Amino acid sequence: MVYLPTGEVVSSYSMLEQILQSLGWERYFGDTELLQFHKPSSIDLISLPRDFTKFNSVYMYDIVVKNPNYFHVRDSH
Repeated sequence: MVYLPTGEVVSSYSMLEQILQSLGWERYFGDTELLQFHKPSSIDLISLPRDFTKFNSVYMYDIVVKNPNYFHVRDSH
């Protein structure tokens, strides 16, 4: 998944968290099994597996839909 304003590939959750926070998302600590973010100005919730190796296109597209014009999913093959 590419962060469009910089062209950088999102390579870790720490990087993704920094980007999401800059877009107004906050960490949500309601579920210990998931890494979650919510946006106070909406009802949207982003839920991700805690293990970054399980971060796949399903989760990426959820982020893309909730942050139009900021992310793009590209096939890495």
